[in-house]
Amino acid sequence: MSGACDLVEVWRGDMVESRHAGHAVVMDAGGAVIAEWGAPDAPIYPRSSCKMLQALPLVESGAAAGLDDARLALACASHQGARLHVDAVSAWLADIGRTEADLRCGAQEPSDYAERDSLILGAARPCQIHNNCSGKHTGFLTLARHLRAGPEYVEIDHPVQRAARAAFDEVTDLSLPGHAIDGCSAPNFPTTTRALARAMAAFAGAEGRSGARAQAMVRLTRAMRAHPDLVAGEGRACTEFMRATSGRAAVKTGAEGVFVAILPERGLGIALKIADGATRAAEAAMAGLLIRAGVLDPAHPAALRRLGGPMRNWRGFEVGAVRLAPGFADRPL
Repeated sequence: MSGACDLVEVWRGDMVESRHAGHAVVMDAGGAVIAEWGAPDAPIYPRSSCKMLQALPLVESGAAAGLDDARLALACASHQGARLHVDAVSAWLADIGRTEADLRCGAQEPSDYAERDSLILGAARPCQIHNNCSGKHTGFLTLARHLRAGPEYVEIDHPVQRAARAAFDEVTDLSLPGHAIDGCSAPNFPTTTRALARAMAAFAGAEGRSGARAQAMVRLTRAMRAHPDLVAGEGRACTEFMRATSGRAAVKTGAEGVFVAILPERGLGIALKIADGATRAAEAAMAGLLIRAGVLDPAHPAALRRLGGPMRNWRGFEVGAVRLAPGFADRPL
């Protein structure tokens, strides 16, 4: 990816074995860039990192009036398909008079080992509720019902997706042409790392602002921070970072090396994209930025698992480490 700079290094012994380049931006709620690396105006797809943007119309429209924070967290989630996720989405579908067949995300094998083993032992197949995006799609269905719109809610010209596109372009303050289809079959709209950071900064600074959009941003951010287990799941970086920061950050990953964070107390928004799409690098880079922002303890296990802790082989020998590249996030934010 043109203009990307080194963000993360993987060391084995006394040599750098791999380097991960990318782009990153930290922006304050007033729109000022605090720090940036790489080519922040290069087009990217945000993938699942933008689910809180896609959920804005659900809240702004009034369709979420009866939803609690747990369901709003699920609307922003890329969950593991664990039993708690499956049960929560199933209950939400039942409450709006819909079933698994109404989803359009596709069946996906759960990432949660216990749920996967249970399906195998019971000779059962995974269904659409196991899909990591089933919470987002149930939010889409809830909005579609509120709008009295048709069942094909992932079509680009459907009222749900028109509302999602409008909110996305307005909050990022950028409108790039076209769209792509995400893994869950919903449209994903192109943007830039800078524009994505701008959107996260808007969420971070929403407290105290008036209007339906600001209130929606506050509700969604609060829901994510209150329910990190629903946003991702056990062992996942999103869940572990939010727990480790004691709710001072709402963080969300996306496929292909995208990661974002909302820091309401600091009034900061963070976005990053790893050019080669590596998850390990995106997690390490986000850990580094959260540490530099003062919300994550570098000695916390959630941080050390992604950055700075020993990399061990199958016999437990320390063989290397993942570190930030020189010049990246090496100063407090």
